[in-house]
Amino acid sequence: MSDDFFRAYLKSKAGLSDEALNELKSTYSVKNYNKGDLIKAQGDYSSIYFVQNGLLRLFGVDENAKEHILQFAPEGWWITDRTGLYQSQNSKFNIDAYEESSAIEIDVSFFEKASCMSSNFQKFSEKILHNHIENLYSRVYLLIGTPVKERYLNFIKTYPGLSQRIPQWMIASYLGVTPEGLSRVRKTLYDLS
Repeated sequence: MSDDFFRAYLKSKAGLSDEALNELKSTYSVKNYNKGDLIKAQGDYSSIYFVQNGLLRLFGVDENAKEHILQFAPEGWWITDRTGLYQSQNSKFNIDAYEESSAIEIDVSFFEKASCMSSNFQKFSEKILHNHIENLYSRVYLLIGTPVKERYLNFIKTYPGLSQRIPQWMIASYLGVTPEGLSRVRKTLYDLS
């Protein structure tokens, strides 16, 4: 697959020109993944990924081998372990392909070079970072301060259509509940409609 979607996205959202994108070409590459491919394992140096099609997920595994999903990344989303990336540490999390996917693997130097080329891109990059921080705060608050029903409704709002693409246990992992607890919430919501 080509990088056409990525280029169109950056041109429309960040104001990068074709010339700038051509200069940046050496800082990213198109990667195609099969369902189930482990893209980055815990302990690897992290990269940034932009999903062109398919679905990636970021997750950790605890000492009991239980997965804890932190993020899903459908088409048009970015995904990375920012702490590992920007603190020059190995990643604490795994990234895998839940579906057959095409993503752009981006070196951190891409953001530095693009920001030097374009003040619009620098503003765009800052906006992405601020949105990421806002989403993390919101997610932490949802996990510690709201009922499962509200967390589930927020999941549906954040990831429209994703509940049709992934199994219930993954949604439950993301929400921090058991699959049975999620079933009860879904049944309650269904009964109310």
